[in-house]
Amino acid sequence: MPSHRLLFVCLGNICRSPMAEGVFGHVAAEAGRGEYFHIESAGTGSWHVGNPPDRRAIAAAARRGIDLSGQRARRVQTQDFEKFDFILAMDASNQADLLDLASEVHAPKVQLFLHNLPNLENQDVPDPYYGGEEGFEEALNLIERGSRALLARLT
Repeated sequence: MPSHRLLFVCLGNICRSPMAEGVFGHVAAEAGRGEYFHIESAGTGSWHVGNPPDRRAIAAAARRGIDLSGQRARRVQTQDFEKFDFILAMDASNQADLLDLASEVHAPKVQLFLHNLPNLENQDVPDPYYGGEEGFEEALNLIERGSRALLARLT
């Protein structure tokens, strides 16, 4: 049975949060800790519900040995605040949207994903959607660092 239930959240759930779901699962499995986590991702918007991750996210993750192809976008639901121990926003805008949805008792569960990397000047994972391949690589680099820091904090 998982010890921690994590929900990674970005805007549309087709770039950053699916990459975080895949990368964190991969990092946890490599460390022999995969069974300790239940991991999902979601978006604050509903534009892409039911769609797979962006093809560039799938390709960038695949180059690192991580398969995102089975994921499908979904929107954050109010019951997620009950279901998950940590709701990890990819940027401050997503965090603010989540805090607007969360009750006072669940608000502490909402955190910036990169807050475990305190030496970063900006703790937002940049949205690569409107850029090129390099934006997905940059986001994955940050997500991998953030995943390793989060895993260290939770184990």
